[in-house]
Amino acid sequence: MSSGEQLLLALGHRDACGIEDFMPAVSNREALAWLGRWPAWPAPALVLHGPPGCGKSHLARIWAARAGACRLDPAALPAAGDPAPPAAVLDPAEPIEDEVALLLLYNRLAERGGHLLLTARRPVAGWAIGLADLGSRLRAAPSVAIGSPDDDLLAALLLKLFDDRQLEVSDDVIGYLVRHMERSFAAARAAVEALDADSLRQQRPVTVALARAVLSAQDVQPG
Repeated sequence: MSSGEQLLLALGHRDACGIEDFMPAVSNREALAWLGRWPAWPAPALVLHGPPGCGKSHLARIWAARAGACRLDPAALPAAGDPAPPAAVLDPAEPIEDEVALLLLYNRLAERGGHLLLTARRPVAGWAIGLADLGSRLRAAPSVAIGSPDDDLLAALLLKLFDDRQLEVSDDVIGYLVRHMERSFAAARAAVEALDADSLRQQRPVTVALARAVLSAQDVQPG
């Protein structure tokens, strides 16, 4: 392995997840607005839902920092005798690991004026909930969708993902990817990861030609 390869592997990539790194866009405007209304939510819980990689976890981390919320393990929710946090995040909340424990957490937060932020790929109406009381509470909670990215957001997302991996790319590469790749957050992550790996393996910069080859190999071009 060359010294250049070793350096690149050692650097790895950072995950920028603060409010200054979040990219406001039409697709997430409503979600941002709802988080900005806290603590004046009309219910104890708020549900953010959307496709993989759309920014749900990023927004959850931003809100947790602002609200002093505890990020809970969905598979290990507080029991009846355990202290309950003033605010909590379940990311992801669905599928529900323990409906009784989640109902207990919801009720304890509601009694104390606390709040619960839940993230999921689907709205609550699509969740499998057997406990009627839990289902009624979650369905009554505000539910906010985060949509697919437009051109500007997709370009900004690609730039952020490349920057997280400390890769410099030209506007031509970003433009090519925006025009030819699948319009989704997951596809953007997959494309950048593949370009990073191929660039390192071939010891060449990320170019339009390399982007074309990666998209072709992934078969993610719309055709």
